[in-house]
Amino acid sequence: MTEPRVRPDPAFALLGLYETALPEVYGYLLSRCGDRTLAEELTSETFLGAVAACRKEYAPPVSTGWLIGVARHKLADHWRRTEREARGLRLVHDSEPDVEDPWDEQLDALRARQVLESLGPHHRAALTLRYVDGLGVPEVAGHLGRSVHATEALLVRARAAFRRAYEEKEGRDA
Repeated sequence: MTEPRVRPDPAFALLGLYETALPEVYGYLLSRCGDRTLAEELTSETFLGAVAACRKEYAPPVSTGWLIGVARHKLADHWRRTEREARGLRLVHDSEPDVEDPWDEQLDALRARQVLESLGPHHRAALTLRYVDGLGVPEVAGHLGRSVHATEALLVRARAAFRRAYEEKEGRDA
């Protein structure tokens, strides 16, 4: 009688990739959230999620690009959670008005990053996915778990909030 063969854990494919993918995944997250602690937590969640995904029956092939995609989803999940928490707090306070105002001026990169980090998580998520990652509105909507129409409205409000904060910071820096 032959003994059953032990099948290796499919998650071992990540071990070979870990050394090279870790700085890529962490760098991707840090450049988008600007918070080392959060980037470290999300990087950890990314690799834990990747291990779980590798163990599924129809697991995708493991690559750095695939891990960056997992990281993008983890970051979007984080922003959604943060937005839900903030939305609950906003119920107590007045909500911000809807403002439509396209803005085509040149932006100072450092000031823009500081302003982006100061925005609420829902605005930061929408603007980052749309303008930093270059995703279309339907893709942003998918990542944020919103309808396309709701995402378009969110982007209008986010751009207005960004512009207000940018101009306020510009006035203080001048």
